[in-house]
Amino acid sequence: QVQLVESGGGLVQAGGSLRLSCVASGLTFRRYSVAWFRQGPGNEREFVAAMRSNGGHTYYTDSVRGRFTISRDNAKATVTLQMNSLKPEDTAVYYCAADQGVILSSIRQAGAYDYWGQGTQVTVSS
Repeated sequence: QVQLVESGGGLVQAGGSLRLSCVASGLTFRRYSVAWFRQGPGNEREFVAAMRSNGGHTYYTDSVRGRFTISRDNAKATVTLQMNSLKPEDTAVYYCAADQGVILSSIRQAGAYDYWGQGTQVTVSS
């Protein structure tokens, strides 16, 4: 059974940093593309960042590029999202996602991922 478990959310002031982690189990992690999505109050779930299974390419939504960094440790089956220079508009529940068969054209689409974590709340105060 595949499980993704996020941690690291919390309350931070604008300009601060948080580091989210997602530990995967029940899958051959190195074969999976991984991603972070977020869903703010009243909003649809939106793409934040992704990394292909080969680990060499990363993708970001424009609003976080240069502030957030996605990385993975295949040995630990972990994907991390380092978030710097946080803004109030980054407030959301953050979800990690994984799938083995994500094609490049779909990497930003939530529907491309079969496996999801339970989410972790990030709140940025102004």
